[in-house]
Amino acid sequence: MGQDQTKQQIEKGLKLYQSNQTDKALHVWTKVLEKSSDPGGKFRVLGCLITAHSELGKYKEMLKYALAQIDTAREMEDPDYLTEGYLNLARSNEKLCDFQKTVSYCKTCLNMQGTTVSLQLNGQVCLSMGNAFLGLSVFQKALESYEKALRYAHNNDDKMLECRVCCSLGNFYAQLKDYEKALFFPCKAAELVNDYGKSWSLKYRAMSQYHMSVAYRKLERLPDAMECCEESMKIALQHGDRPLQALCLLNFADIHRCRRDVEKAFPRYESAMCIMTETGNRLGQAQVYLGVAKCWLLKKDLDKALESLQRAQEVAEGVGNKLCILKVHCLSEGIFRSQGQQELLREHVVKCLQCVEELELYCGMCGESIGEKDQLLQALPCSHIFHLKCLQTNGTKGCPKCRQASMKPGFV
Repeated sequence: MGQDQTKQQIEKGLKLYQSNQTDKALHVWTKVLEKSSDPGGKFRVLGCLITAHSELGKYKEMLKYALAQIDTAREMEDPDYLTEGYLNLARSNEKLCDFQKTVSYCKTCLNMQGTTVSLQLNGQVCLSMGNAFLGLSVFQKALESYEKALRYAHNNDDKMLECRVCCSLGNFYAQLKDYEKALFFPCKAAELVNDYGKSWSLKYRAMSQYHMSVAYRKLERLPDAMECCEESMKIALQHGDRPLQALCLLNFADIHRCRRDVEKAFPRYESAMCIMTETGNRLGQAQVYLGVAKCWLLKKDLDKALESLQRAQEVAEGVGNKLCILKVHCLSEGIFRSQGQQELLREHVVKCLQCVEELELYCGMCGESIGEKDQLLQALPCSHIFHLKCLQTNGTKGCPKCRQASMKPGFV
């Protein structure tokens, strides 16, 4: 198959894919891959297959095509193709929650200097890197990456990228318990969809609605949370977006748990777990186990709660998500305190304090933990995070943490 024919077939597949005929599109693209002798065409069709499998939640296949794409890029010895190939490798590993590999591939992308395409892709690379750092609970580096991604989005007038970064920032602040910001950013994403998104995929609307729903739930505005989650789920079902369906099911379960309706929560946790196991979303699985443990606590079944927490810890340790491990220790601490098991209680208290220290989850000014009380947070340009009220008392003296680090011993 020559260059022109390859191009025509790729376009044919794209039209089918855009009209929701995914299986037919995949069939066309797979045939192109088998028959095409044009490396550029092969690279492009592999890109289509990567995107499609990503949206279907078939992350192992996504990774397989990303590895084939990087081989094709190496054959062509073109830095633009190589940059795109490494970005797709980073994304595949991000989806499979292999966050260390994601960071490594993102760094490779950013080190490939100077080409026009790589400069346009850098924002997406920074977003993927931010998501990976957030997956590892490395909050300062995650925020740094998101800020860079936003700068690229603004410089290139890339509204789609801006929308995706806003959703990730919503997730970031939800984890740090600044729920006002956790709502602000996905609302901003929803505005971008309304203003610019007529030609965009509906997944952008679904994504912003899902993150709004999580923030509303955290703010205990449960009817609003339910409405946004239903809207997101409707689009996810229409488009066969399995990963988003799983996240919506998890959120529905959490909403029912917040209403103390555990009988409705349990089956939804189970459905979310089935899809997350199928797609390979290990971080999502850990979150399901945490939710299930909280339901058992509501039912006062402490043994089953501890069993779920143990599973959450195993999965979280496999992924490297320290925040999830911290939550396990906090919940376990409460259980052992209520049972009067002093030795186990002490063990979890120590582990909690170690996690907080490792995560640097404390304000560099007042020393109180970030996220213990639902207080507004403020990030400085250096990406260090403080309580807003503490910074307001600090005036304009710069970053307390950076200033502390720059003071040499003996001169303090």
